[in-house]
Order: sequence, then structure tokens, then C-alpha cells
Amino acid sequence: MRKIISFVHMSLDGFVAGPSGEMDWIKVDEEIFDYVGKRISEGDTALYGRVTYQMMENYWPTAGDKPTATRHDIEHSKWYSKVHKIVLSKTMKGTGLINTEIISDSVSGRIKEIKQQAGKDILIFGSPTATHSLMQQNLIDGYWLFVNPVILGQGIPLFADIKDKIKLKLLTTHQFNCGVTELNYIVEK
Repeated sequence: MRKIISFVHMSLDGFVAGPSGEMDWIKVDEEIFDYVGKRISEGDTALYGRVTYQMMENYWPTAGDKPTATRHDIEHSKWYSKVHKIVLSKTMKGTGLINTEIISDSVSGRIKEIKQQAGKDILIFGSPTATHSLMQQNLIDGYWLFVNPVILGQGIPLFADIKDKIKLKLLTTHQFNCGVTELNYIVEK
């Protein structure tokens, strides 16, 4: 069975964005890009909420073609172009989208079907609303957290409206030179 892994940057106090959605506090550098690049190659499907998908779609398809493109931009743009994308949205329509599937209803049943299909891990990138929805339905199998050395005090929390305790098992940790700490957990079922 395929696993759904939530990949997210978060503050030390558990927020994935500031009160207005700002993410200017997230630390990324070549060391993190290289580390993440190796890991995401293990997934063949990216899952997004509508807002994150639209943000990604506005940048990644052409990011690698720009004269100022970094090695990361080129590599991630290639990956983004070939990966199957799933978008959870009640408002988007799926016409004309390349390699992209929109799920607008029966989310739990549809995600369970996709998890049964052949393939690699399904990675949720950011997308706090989609993550909250899948979390409440016990559909997330792991959390790949990049804890940034900042306390926001308020914002959009990663863990919201949790009804039942979620037990986790720590698989790996990694400390980056910029101060970010990676925590890789699986959900114990």
C-alpha cells in the first residue's frame, strides 16, 4: 500500500505559515534542497490543496527554463513536470490540466483507492487545509517535518482540530547548518 507523507516546514511552535499566510521565515538553502531532492525522488505523486497547487503551478513548470535558474530550480522543475499531481479542491475544475487530477468530493474514499494503486509514496507539500482534512480522516501515514528555528506565536497551525491522539514513531532526524532540524515520523497504527 502506498503511504501519504506530509512534507512541511514549520516553526518551533507548530505553525506552517504566519497569520496572513506569510512564509518568509522559512530557511532554505542548497544543503536542504539537495537533501529534499533525494527524498522526493522516492515519491511519484504530489498532493496539494488548491492554494498551494496554484502557487506551485505558477512557478515550477517554467522555473528550470529561466536564465537565472539554479540547479535546484532545474531539477525540481523536471520532477514537478513528470510527477502525477492530485489537488483537493471544491472549486477547481480539472479540464486542460496536464498530469493533474482534481478530487472535489468523496475525498476519503478516493484517497483510499489511490493508496491501493501501484506506485510510490504520495507527498503532501504544505497545503495545511488539505493536510488537516486528511489528518482528521486518519489518511496520513507519516510526517516529514522541517522545524525552523523561529517562534511565530500565531499563524496557521500544522496540527488543528485533532479529535484523536496520533501516535508517531521517529524514524530519522537531520540537523542542517542553517539551524533547521528535520524530523521524519511514521504514524503508528
